[in-house]
Amino acid sequence: MKILAIGAHPDDIEIFMFGLLSIYSNRGDEIGLIVATDGAAGNVISNKSLSKIRKKETINALMDLGEPDLLGFPDGQLSDSKNVRSTLKEKIKKFNPDLIITHAPEDYHPDHRALSKYVIDSASFNFPVIFCETLMGVNFTPNYYIDISKHFELKKNAILKHKSQNSEKFYKAIEINNRFRAAQCNAPDGSYAEVYRFEPTFPFLDIRLLLPESLPIRSYYKNLSNSLI
Repeated sequence: MKILAIGAHPDDIEIFMFGLLSIYSNRGDEIGLIVATDGAAGNVISNKSLSKIRKKETINALMDLGEPDLLGFPDGQLSDSKNVRSTLKEKIKKFNPDLIITHAPEDYHPDHRALSKYVIDSASFNFPVIFCETLMGVNFTPNYYIDISKHFELKKNAILKHKSQNSEKFYKAIEINNRFRAAQCNAPDGSYAEVYRFEPTFPFLDIRLLLPESLPIRSYYKNLSNSLI
């Protein structure tokens, strides 16, 4: 299969989608990576060369999955930037994915929301789209839980390569969030899960065959001693 991940900023793919993409990559699927903005507004420590720094961090962080296509639109201004929709439409058509992963329409960040709309419009009736979780899951209701336990260490290392962004802070937040999502499925201690949402639209009403198996169902009472609860 061909999987296309589209994130708004450098480190978004690592934070929100890396586990699922690692599963696809590990089984031999082709991975496409697009980062829409240059990340220049995401500085923790002011630096005039931040966009160059973040470009290098992103390439290093994603090297296990592939080479990212960095579109370089202005960070924080995605909704007002020209040619975003046409550029994405061209990139998506050229890659011809079986599945697209991007931000949710209700995400906290305006760039994430804008990108989500651009991707949905660009995918149209041609490509199915699933949405990754918002930061700490705020206002996000998933319908797919993906076990990323075997790939979480790789995800951690990828996030921590974004040193310009105080990456330890983001890693700790995501560790809590991914453990919480696994706990919602009564998974064993030490499990991690990423969650996604698919909203059925014609002609893509059931895409379960495009996704890895979800976390197995475990009875709370039968597995009480091994439960995260």
